[in-house]
Amino acid sequence: MQHRALSAVAQRRGLRGFSQLVQEALDAYLRDLDAGEIDMLLGLEGILDEQEEQDVRRRIEQARATWRAS
Repeated sequence: MQHRALSAVAQRRGLRGFSQLVQEALDAYLRDLDAGEIDMLLGLEGILDEQEEQDVRRRIEQARATWRAS
């Protein structure tokens, strides 16, 4: 559903894809965060050790393998 909706909005705006729409949405989301939230999120960088990072990456890849394109 999201893909179809984004494609429709992009087409209406004369865009070939919807990456610009995603960028605009992310920009709006980040603008709405307060400074404390941004600092907290930036503070998360590097908190995983190498094994935890590998585990997270493996789980992400497993999840992606089961995603269905609508």
